[in-house]
Amino acid sequence: MRRHHEGRGEGRGDRRGRGAARSATALAAVLALAAALAGCGSDSAEESADEEVALRLVAPEYGDSAETSSKGYWKRVVAGFEKGHPGTTVDVEVHPWRTVDKVLARQVAAGNAPDLAISGTYASYAADGELYRADDLLSIGTQADFLPPLARAGEMQRVQYGMPFAASTRLLFYNRDLFEEAGLTPPKTWDGVRSAAEALKKRDVPYPYALPLGPEEAQAETLNWLLSGGSGYTDDLGSYTLDSPENVETVGWLKKELVGEGLTGPTPPGELDRADAYAAFAKGRVGMVNGHPSLMRAAERSGVRYGVAPVPGRTEDAGATLGVTDWMIGFRQAGHPEEAGAFLDHVYSQKNALAFTRAHDLLPVTHTASDTLTAAPGNTTLRRFLAELPEARLYPSEKTSWPELSTRIKSGLADAVAPGGSPKAVLSRLQRHAAAYENPQAGNG
Repeated sequence: MRRHHEGRGEGRGDRRGRGAARSATALAAVLALAAALAGCGSDSAEESADEEVALRLVAPEYGDSAETSSKGYWKRVVAGFEKGHPGTTVDVEVHPWRTVDKVLARQVAAGNAPDLAISGTYASYAADGELYRADDLLSIGTQADFLPPLARAGEMQRVQYGMPFAASTRLLFYNRDLFEEAGLTPPKTWDGVRSAAEALKKRDVPYPYALPLGPEEAQAETLNWLLSGGSGYTDDLGSYTLDSPENVETVGWLKKELVGEGLTGPTPPGELDRADAYAAFAKGRVGMVNGHPSLMRAAERSGVRYGVAPVPGRTEDAGATLGVTDWMIGFRQAGHPEEAGAFLDHVYSQKNALAFTRAHDLLPVTHTASDTLTAAPGNTTLRRFLAELPEARLYPSEKTSWPELSTRIKSGLADAVAPGGSPKAVLSRLQRHAAAYENPQAGNG
């Protein structure tokens, strides 16, 4: 049963005590009128029941070619749903990741919000009252099936608005051939990363360690390193800590020991996007790079032998790695919670969740799909990513300030490792921006 938090039965008057004051004739008239109105209401209800509901979902493209496009996945999912739910249709708009959030924002601003959307953010929409709660839409079984860390990350003030859709973690990818030729083993510490990168540079590997701090996804690479240094974007209470001493030391180490020593390749980190770093790895030009599961398929297509290892830490394995999840959100504006909820129950079924995982090498977000993936033969590397998920640290997506701060990190963090850059100055500036976004009345820092 789905729970809805709107008022029920509004406008119903309490008629007790009135019957004694009415004459038999008046009562008969009232009953006759009520019967007539009931008849009209019945016709209206029948018409409403016969009315077709058209749902609309805005989704990002997870594939990297026509053959792997998400459109094929959604076509199959929608066909299965519509077959079992006559009278409800679903139209899925698939947009590139670089534009999907902008498209969604424009539609919402124009009063044309979709029923459902998959987005990188949910907090601002929830704060503006645009979204259904998760328990407005999902059956109890579906909502309870989410992995707890991901479900909690979708909460604002202990109410879940963001429903995790797809997840990933990060591991260190390394080129097995290059490592074997250089007599190297996967590094466990920062010093090990530097030593391996030095050995690879001597063998003319173009990118001993690829450090993508370009505007595509600098916030991910940055958080991976900050976590490995013992801090992150926020503390355990959720307060921003960008300029913590640990973070300043981490970024300073990157600047001096990797970038400053020419171990990150010919492209400056601030100009190297994740997609370019992954493409270079798939061409055998990269010794090491932090990667998510989709890099496996790209490397295999190119015939590159690769290995994966935990993200190295300051002195030992980092312990916590970056976790990322995309958010399914439901908009109130369209007003079809029952139909949208039924579609979501279908989407999150074990069959469809596993189909998405297999199509795009991303991690499932439910217990049932995760357990099945873990128990199944094969997929050993994907299971290693899945094993990192319970302890992974996610972006502070519950903060309405996060989208703006993330944009600042994408465009400005690389200045900290550039020649003449100051890690402390850059991180302090980002911390001031974070404080200003959290408290706009305080100014822009």
